[in-house]
Amino acid sequence: MKNDSIKDQYRINERIKVREVRLVGDNVENGVYPIVQALKIAEDLDLDLVEISPNAVPPVCKITDYQKFLYQQKKRQKEQKAKSVKVIVKEIRFGPQTDDHDYNFKLKHAKGFLEEGAKVKAYVFFKGRSILFKEQGEVLLLRFANDLEDYGKVEQMPVLEGKRMIIMLTPKKIGTSPKSVIKKVDKAPSEQKKVDKIVEKE
Repeated sequence: MKNDSIKDQYRINERIKVREVRLVGDNVENGVYPIVQALKIAEDLDLDLVEISPNAVPPVCKITDYQKFLYQQKKRQKEQKAKSVKVIVKEIRFGPQTDDHDYNFKLKHAKGFLEEGAKVKAYVFFKGRSILFKEQGEVLLLRFANDLEDYGKVEQMPVLEGKRMIIMLTPKKIGTSPKSVIKKVDKAPSEQKKVDKIVEKE
């Protein structure tokens, strides 16, 4: 059915019912030709006259091998479909004082998500007066990104949105340096010290 729909998109040869057409392509001198002459040129070249832009005035046609033309169109559609694949975003929620067991559990899940090619949106949810611990939440997210350096890279550094502080991680492409996240964390030495203190406490 899909192949038929692609074929139905284009009129070829005698199915092109117009007085004149504009020819384009490498194997002919581009310009406007009477339909009879355009069909004769295609026939002499043992190729097909394919209407590629029916709404133009006059319609635009190309002289080409029709089967090859259809193959290229199908290939292009597949490529466009591959590019338009939806990116999956997995969310991981922390509290501002997440314990070590819960942290490691969520870290393991995040590794799995990134390995599968999904983005990870990790956030710390601040309930009531816990918003006072927003600095601690930022440190937690930086530590989280650092622990995932071999699996994902930071797309968005921690940012506070309402009652949530969010960090975005995207799957790491093969061949990228695992030091990219560490450098970002190193730019905030005070946060790194806080991470160390939290780790020691835990």
